[in-house]
Amino acid sequence: MAKTGGGSRKLLWLMVVLVVVSVSAAGAALFMVMGQGESQASQAQVTPERRAPIFVKIDPFTVNLADDDYGSRLLYTGISLKVGDQETREILQEHMPQVRSRLLMLFSGQQASELTHPGGKEQLAEKVIATLYEPMTEYQPDLLIEDVLFTEFIVQ
Repeated sequence: MAKTGGGSRKLLWLMVVLVVVSVSAAGAALFMVMGQGESQASQAQVTPERRAPIFVKIDPFTVNLADDDYGSRLLYTGISLKVGDQETREILQEHMPQVRSRLLMLFSGQQASELTHPGGKEQLAEKVIATLYEPMTEYQPDLLIEDVLFTEFIVQ
C-alpha cells in the first residue's frame, strides 16, 4: 500500500504542475491579446486621416515649339496640377489667365527633341512648378504645387 500512496502523490503533484502551467499559458495569451488590441488602437489613432487630393485642371494648350532640326513643330498638351491646399487652388483659379500666359511662354520656348526624350516630360514638369512658383500678385502666399500631371501630350 505504501507504493500506491507514493504514486498518487506524484500524480497529484503532476496535476498541480499542469494546472499551474496551463493557467500561466492562458494568462500570457490573454496578456498578449489584450496588449495587441491596445497597440492596434494606438496605431489607429496615429494613422492620419485620409484626405482627398486637390486638383486644378488647366485647359489644353496648342503651341508652336522652338524650331529645331525638323523645322516648325507643335505641342498639344493638357495639364492638371495636384496642389497641397484649397488656398493654392483658389489662387491658381483666380489668376488663371496669368497661369496660362506663363505656361504658354514656357512651352513655346521648348524644343521637340527635348520633350520627346525619356526625361523630357519630368524636366518640363519641374519647369512648370518653377514658373508658377513666382508670385502673381503682391503679398501672395507660397503656392503648394505637389505634382504636374500631363493628361494629354502630343508633339507633332
